[in-house]
Amino acid sequence: MAYNLAPLQNLIEHFERMQGIGHKTAQRMAFYILGLTEDEAKDFASAITDAHTKIKQCKVCCDLADDELCPICKDEKRDRSVICVVEDPRDVYAIERTHEYKGVYHVLHGAISPMDNIGPDNIRIKELIARLGDGVCQEVIMATNPTVEGEATAMYISRLLKPMGITVSRLAYGVPVGADLEYADEVTLSRALEGRSLI
Repeated sequence: MAYNLAPLQNLIEHFERMQGIGHKTAQRMAFYILGLTEDEAKDFASAITDAHTKIKQCKVCCDLADDELCPICKDEKRDRSVICVVEDPRDVYAIERTHEYKGVYHVLHGAISPMDNIGPDNIRIKELIARLGDGVCQEVIMATNPTVEGEATAMYISRLLKPMGITVSRLAYGVPVGADLEYADEVTLSRALEGRSLI
């Protein structure tokens, strides 16, 4: 007879759906949940529900926010003449850890990938173009991941922005090709920001 408890198996399968979580890690997470007291389990479930219902996209940069604007867009000290374009909200957190970048962001929520049926209309490119109409932005830093999809997205946006007279730069390759920004350390990201080049 197989050792199989349906509720436990269901919990493990839900954890396995998370990116980067394998079966063993999903099992550890499920057993951690089972070890919680009833109040702790309710708090955990409440935190998930709370995050899911209260977190939305910033109406300016499309980053995560619990209000109309994210904390960075609300910050009057940020340099609005520079916009750093990233693929994912996790990339904002990665760059912010460097404490080097003082501009604002734009989160695309993906990259152009014809193989996955993701075109320019499926990510937040239109919102970026709309932001640039006020003439405040002087430079756009393309900080998409150094992958085929990230490069294609950077080139596509670069071509859209050329006629607008906005300087478009790309992160220097202190970030390894094929790596995601969220896994890069602060020093690597700092050097990549400092050594960015024009596209």
